[in-house]
This record gives sequence, structure tokens and C-alpha cells, in this order.
Amino acid sequence: MQKPTVPKGTRDFGPEQMRKRLFIFDTIRQTFQRFGFQPLETPSMENLTTLTGKYGDEGDQLLFKILNSGDFAGGLTEADLQAGSKKITPKIAEKGLRYDLTVPFARYVVMNRNALTMPFKRYQMQPVWRADRPQKGRYREFYQCDADVVGTDSLLCEAEIVLMIHEVFRNLGVLDFTLKINNRKTLAGIAEVIGEPGQEGLLSVAIDKLDKIGMEKVLDELRERGFSEESIRKLDPLFSFGELDRLQLLNQLKTWLTTSETAQQGIAELEETLQFVDQYGLTDSRIEIDPTLARGLSYYTGAIFEVKANGVSIGSVSGGGRYDNLTGTFGMPGLSGVGISFGVDRIYDVMEELNLFPAGAGQGTRLLLVPFDSAARAVALPLLSQLRASGITAEVYPDLAKVKKMLDYANAKAIPYVVLIGSEEVQTGLLSLKNMVTGEQTKTTASELIQLLRSTSF
Repeated sequence: MQKPTVPKGTRDFGPEQMRKRLFIFDTIRQTFQRFGFQPLETPSMENLTTLTGKYGDEGDQLLFKILNSGDFAGGLTEADLQAGSKKITPKIAEKGLRYDLTVPFARYVVMNRNALTMPFKRYQMQPVWRADRPQKGRYREFYQCDADVVGTDSLLCEAEIVLMIHEVFRNLGVLDFTLKINNRKTLAGIAEVIGEPGQEGLLSVAIDKLDKIGMEKVLDELRERGFSEESIRKLDPLFSFGELDRLQLLNQLKTWLTTSETAQQGIAELEETLQFVDQYGLTDSRIEIDPTLARGLSYYTGAIFEVKANGVSIGSVSGGGRYDNLTGTFGMPGLSGVGISFGVDRIYDVMEELNLFPAGAGQGTRLLLVPFDSAARAVALPLLSQLRASGITAEVYPDLAKVKKMLDYANAKAIPYVVLIGSEEVQTGLLSLKNMVTGEQTKTTASELIQLLRSTSF
């Protein structure tokens, strides 16, 4: 018999893991709602015509494609087979699993444009799929929590994203993080200044790998993509800014890129965004301007964001940016948007590694009722309903088993309290409450029990 497995890059999540994940989801969702974003869901699969061409060549290669129903290869000819996989794919697969939540969102906006109030603010918390090579912190199936606003060019939206990022991570207890920010217009200006105008896309894809492969290999990739040695030499300032404060860095960028109007616009947008953030009164800011931040996705046109948790060897846990014409590919040009995406799976790994989950985040049942016999069970069941009506997570052991077996069950599930109900408890109406952490056992009434459980943290 074949041993059951899950596909590489996917995972099961047991009850304790799910409770912790739900803590992350709930924290992010509450923040999105406080900032005025509305919930939205889109299908897991999209037409490949919707997905392809939106993420660059490398992104297109990572799309999971779904074979057509029935005899998907029935209409193929020998000529089709000889033409290769790129020619065959559209004939045997018309749909694919979504790669992110932004492109489906753009498709939704275009399809529903007459019913939406602009600016339109939505949040979306669903899984996405990428045919990537699985490794630590990188999965083929993972959840994203996105918040986007479309229909406005205002940089207040970028400032709000900065605030939202700080609030999410502080509410999760991830206090040591860095929010890197840059602007794609600045990168476009860099391409102009080094003599490669219009090549900011190739430049961004290469620079985006800087943290993973280092400067020399990034430069080698640029050579392979046709950048001249002179252009590469002119990139030197990009890698030599060192430890500068915000003002010094912006001034050096202005000086280096003085001949590029596009770059100056990007720098001005950065300055205005940060000015708005300061006006909001953000304290203990974790913002770092990083001119090498690129974000590989091709649809970004303005501000770009990336968040990394410090002290762990896990990649970015959040990222996003502004896109000026993503809806244009669906027949609705000129609609600007900006958004942020939180990677729940990586955030989970960070919080596990740093032991940041609060004590109650993984807690399930708080109280187990242990009836010794049928008469005790007749007392336990109405009590159970009373506990649940009071908002207390409780359950009753379903079988009339030995007390040791029932207590072992409580220990195995880390249930902190047990109520023992025997003949004495049935006759007196007093309950025997056992603290499974300390071993202490006391007598209590139902109302006292409810008050106690409401006042305790576990």
C-alpha cells in the first residue's frame, strides 16, 4: 500500500497550528477593517488569458495550469506535438490557479466598474499557488492577505499602507522589523542615467535578487541580459550609499540622478509619502529607504514596499506597491491603484521561530466536563450549555470511561481546567474544579466557575 503524502511545497495544518494561523488572520482582518477596507473573494482558478503577461516572463513560468476537462489532448495533431510545450499549452489548458490576488482583483474591478464606488478599497484573504522550488519560507501553496485601493493617485494611500504595516506587525507582536520603501520611477531613472533607457524592467528583475545572490551575480545577470560594461560601471553608486539617514540618502539620489526627470519624480513621491506619514504621527518608525529595492513584478509603476522580520533567516513577510495601469490590460486604462500583501505562512514561521504567539493564541478547549456516570452526565449537559452561552470554550468527555483516561485526554489537549462530576457533586450541586496546570482542586458553584473562567487568561 502506498504511503500517503502531500505535494511538495504544501502543508497540513493541525488544530493548534490553525488556531495560531487564525490569530494572524484575525489580527490582519481587524486592521484592514479599521482602515476602511471591504472584504472580497475571487475564484481559485482564473482564465490563463487573465493571468499570463502580468507577472513578467519568470512569473508566467510559475503559473500552475489546469488541464481542460475530458480528453484534453484529443484534438492535438502531430504538428502540435512537434511545435513544443508553449504552443500546446493554450490548446490543452485554458485555466490556471491564481498566482496572486492583485491581478484577479484588477479583473474584478473592470468587470464590476459600474457598480463600484471610487476610490474602491478592498481586502482579500485567500490562498495562491506558484510552481516554485520549495524551500524554507517558500511554498507552492500559501495564503496572502491583500489590501488595495484603486481609483485615486493620492499618495495618502501609500502613507496609509505604511501605517497599516506598522499596526499589523505591532499587533502581532513582531516588533523588530524593517519596512523598506522605494519607487519604481527612481529605478526607471537609474536605467536612463546609466544609458539603458526603457530597460528598468530587466534591471528590476536582476536587482530584486540582490539579497539572494549578491551584487556580483546580479551584475553578471545584467551582462547576460545585454547591459554594457559602461552601464554596469555607472551602477556603482547604487551599491555604495552605506549607512545614511533619510535626508542624506534622498539628497545623494537627487544628485546622482539629476539628469533624469523620471527619477526626480520618484524621489519627490517618496518625500511626499514620508511627509504624510510624519503628519499622521507614526512613532518608532521602522521605515528604511532602499534604492536597491525592486520587487520583480512587472506591473509596479510607483511606490514599492517590502517588509522583513529581523533576527530570522526568512524572506520578506509583506510587500506591495503602486500600479498605474494594471486594469488597462482588461480594457479599462488609467485606473491607478496601490496595495500591500501580507504572507501569512511566512509570518507564522517568523512568530514560531521567535516564540511570539501569545499564550492564548493556540488555546482551544478551556474546560472539560468529566461525568462519572449517567446521573452525572445529566448534570453535565445543561452545565455545558450554560458555559458555552457565557462564551467559554468547553466540552464533555463523550464516553463514561475511567477517570484516568478522561484526565489523560485533558492533558493531551492541554485543557487547563477539568470539572469532575460524581455522586457527591450530583447530590450537593457543588462542582469539583481541577486546575490541570497546578493540580489544585477546589469546590465551586456553576456561577462561580463561569466568573473564574471569564477572569483567567487561560
